[in-house]
Amino acid sequence: MNIHQFGEVDGNPVFEVAIGSAGGAKAKVITWGAVLRDLVVPSPSGPRRVVLGFDAMAHYLAHSPYFGANVGRFANRISRGHFVLDGADHMLELNEGRNTLHGGPAGFGRKLWKFAGNDASSVTLTLHSPDGDGGYPGNLDAICVYRLLEPATLRIELGAVCDAPTIVNLAHHSYFNLDGSPDVRDHELTLLAAYYTPVDGERIPTGEILSVAGTPYDFRAPRPIGRESGYDTNFVLSRWPDGEDDLAQAAKVRSPAGDLAMDMYTTEPGVQFYDGAGINCPVPGLGGAHYGPHAGLCLEA
Repeated sequence: MNIHQFGEVDGNPVFEVAIGSAGGAKAKVITWGAVLRDLVVPSPSGPRRVVLGFDAMAHYLAHSPYFGANVGRFANRISRGHFVLDGADHMLELNEGRNTLHGGPAGFGRKLWKFAGNDASSVTLTLHSPDGDGGYPGNLDAICVYRLLEPATLRIELGAVCDAPTIVNLAHHSYFNLDGSPDVRDHELTLLAAYYTPVDGERIPTGEILSVAGTPYDFRAPRPIGRESGYDTNFVLSRWPDGEDDLAQAAKVRSPAGDLAMDMYTTEPGVQFYDGAGINCPVPGLGGAHYGPHAGLCLEA
């Protein structure tokens, strides 16, 4: 485990910590956005990078579509940036047309978190969000724990405590690519979900919960992601966790060659699958890689 300065934001240092497992998995986490900047896992052909990221802080600030970030206070979209809680109206900062995405322009994925503890295989980060931050009510304290379990499991624990009624929905936002190819649509995907929540033209849920049967959203049996449709869709998991500490399998991703697979488990009832269609980075990614459309996929619990 080691810590060094990765860059700075508004004159404040951004630190990076590296953690690892005895099995050969390695992760790098920075304090800006509590971002998982890099993740390398063992494979039959040797260590393999499986996430998208940057080597320079300036590139995160200018070009990152939430690479590896932990987004909040509220992940996904809120129509018109408005909600009513206990009879009180709350207006949030807008950052996607008329709507609020991932907490707004200064959401948790773009804030400086603090290191609260670490060892060789784990790191804990915390964030204080004051009352009124981005329009959200209440003073809120968030926590993020990254932990590498043997031999190559990354466990991400997110939590929050507030001193007033509020809304909170934290999600991890890494983009995964299991073979380093420029396009993940040949990756094989399984989603353990029989239903999905359709959206309108601004990607706001309509309120319906529809069956995936007979639609391009049916990933109940493993199949390549394909090129039939652009996906930025919430899926309703078939088995919800039994209690807050229970983990239900949500998804499985396999590289086109079949030599590396990733299983995803979560405590949450839904997972947003995004196929990375909007990626278009004009600067180099990790190892000098070019990130164009579909360079990575997201599974946001």
